[in-house]
Amino acid sequence: MDNERNQRRFESVYSRKVRAGKRRTYFFDVRKTKGEDYYLTLTESTKKFNGDGYERHKIFLYKEDFNRFLDSLEDAINHVKENLMPEYDYDEYTRRHEEFEANLRDDDDDRDDMDDDDEPEALRSPSPKQKFDVGSDDDMTW
Repeated sequence: MDNERNQRRFESVYSRKVRAGKRRTYFFDVRKTKGEDYYLTLTESTKKFNGDGYERHKIFLYKEDFNRFLDSLEDAINHVKENLMPEYDYDEYTRRHEEFEANLRDDDDDRDDMDDDDEPEALRSPSPKQKFDVGSDDDMTW
């Protein structure tokens, strides 16, 4: 009974995962309180170098702080982009990610069009997902 109550207490009503390289993932989770209120948890999860689990850092952000937090985050990011590193191509990784996702979709479409009998399984190459996947939520223990 206590476990069920705790699960409801930290119920996620919205979640967004952002992979950031091979070892780092960000999670943005909107959670509901017992009092029917909502707050945001920002989690950075980094795979440990020795491969033994993950290191996590969390920030809890409450609705009364949303606007000031967002304003300050945008201000800090813009300061870096405009004053400290204006020559840096901030869209480089967005383009790489979009190309990677497009390749995954193309590969999945090609595989959908292929009959399973066309090629023996032993000769099939792994999909990009198998080659580059850095783990799933199932690999993570919270």
